[in-house]
Amino acid sequence: MAQDELFTGDALFSAEPASNAVNADVAPPPERTTSNAGEPQADPASSPLAVRMRPRSLEEVVGQQHLLREGAPLRRLVEGAAPASVLLYGPPGTGKTTLANLVSIATGRRFVAMSALSAGVKEVRGVIEEARRRRQYNAENTVLFIDEVHRFSKTQQDALLGAVEDRTVLLVAATTENPSFSVVSPLLSRSLVLQLRPLTDEDITELIERALADERGLGGELTLTEDARAHLVRLAGGDARRALTALEAAADAASATEAKTIDLAIVESTVDKAAVRYDRDGDQHYDVISAFIKSIRGSDVDAALHYLARMIEAGEDPRFLARRLVVHASEDVGLADPTALQAAVAAAHAVQFIGMPEGRLALAQATIHLATAPKSNAVVTSIDAALADVRAGLAGAVPPPLRDGHYAGAKKLGNAQGYRYPHNVPEGVLAQQYPPDELVGRDYYEPTQRGAERTLAERVPKLRRTIRGER
Repeated sequence: MAQDELFTGDALFSAEPASNAVNADVAPPPERTTSNAGEPQADPASSPLAVRMRPRSLEEVVGQQHLLREGAPLRRLVEGAAPASVLLYGPPGTGKTTLANLVSIATGRRFVAMSALSAGVKEVRGVIEEARRRRQYNAENTVLFIDEVHRFSKTQQDALLGAVEDRTVLLVAATTENPSFSVVSPLLSRSLVLQLRPLTDEDITELIERALADERGLGGELTLTEDARAHLVRLAGGDARRALTALEAAADAASATEAKTIDLAIVESTVDKAAVRYDRDGDQHYDVISAFIKSIRGSDVDAALHYLARMIEAGEDPRFLARRLVVHASEDVGLADPTALQAAVAAAHAVQFIGMPEGRLALAQATIHLATAPKSNAVVTSIDAALADVRAGLAGAVPPPLRDGHYAGAKKLGNAQGYRYPHNVPEGVLAQQYPPDELVGRDYYEPTQRGAERTLAERVPKLRRTIRGER
């Protein structure tokens, strides 16, 4: 997706692009937890590092500026203004639980957290009934946070509608799947849907440094080498919880040996994943992706899988890899295998739908498909040739029979007069001028003799002769 997006019900609105993403969605909520209205809850020292480092105020949140800038819907909500039920849509570790807590604190409401993995209709109705009693007898309002709301059935989601409609609860629901497909329309229309982005490497680095220094975290007792920090950032893949969990495991290992510095070897030994020499922002990034594409183009499926594995292991954005496969499917396979683009697009959708690490399977399947497919660059050469002519000024008037004739006065201008309808002849193809006068006889698409294009190599010349009246 080229830019972040906000949804209101079924409507889609663009948001300003942001360079950062939000702080940790640090720890999934238990089956059901409750906290007092408007009071930040101190986490005990025995809690996981990711839980202890959960932001306690808006000032501790980093990123998501497209949602948290002055006047933005989420900022107004977190600051306690204009309360509205919200669906937070984004990958794991981007701040959904954190923001739900901050909404509760800012609005002075009791906070109840549930997980759709374990709660059913009975539990949901119980929470709603309790919230209704508290509002009626104690004037106490409730924020209901539901994690993984897309896992609720239609019946379970419908059970929320009445309470959301009359604001018995202020619903803050989290989902990693596109709510347009995973949340029922009535609930969508009653909620503000906000999309969160993965954390950037800079965000993850900031959170790691904060955890090292903060008293809630490691309290400055340990230092981290540069290569160990870089490895933790790669391992995180935009997920704050994953980064802090890995850091905590490495810190425990260092403390066990009374080491004061966490180095790369300690990180590798605790997370059981070797560091991959790969700079996502440097020459290695461009070299490896170039080798990946050239290996597919060269039909070396094994080399292509090797470079794919290197990028996955190094924490490359899987959406970037999926986009490159989609481009390559048209650029270097094209109509030699018409199913190649379908496979690449399906892989891109699968990566967005299920995330990593399972998304690696779809990426690998598309890579194998494209690498073993017959190759043709006729698609890219044809469109580039057409673009070159347009840029050179060869863009004459549309022939009158092809012009729009569906408005008053079109007939007097000669528009759509004399147009011949191809379906009126048995062959479905007839002689007629389609391009501007300046481009009559110009050929752009030249199919190869490879794969499925072999059939097109025979058909296209026949079509041209018929259309141009040359037979």
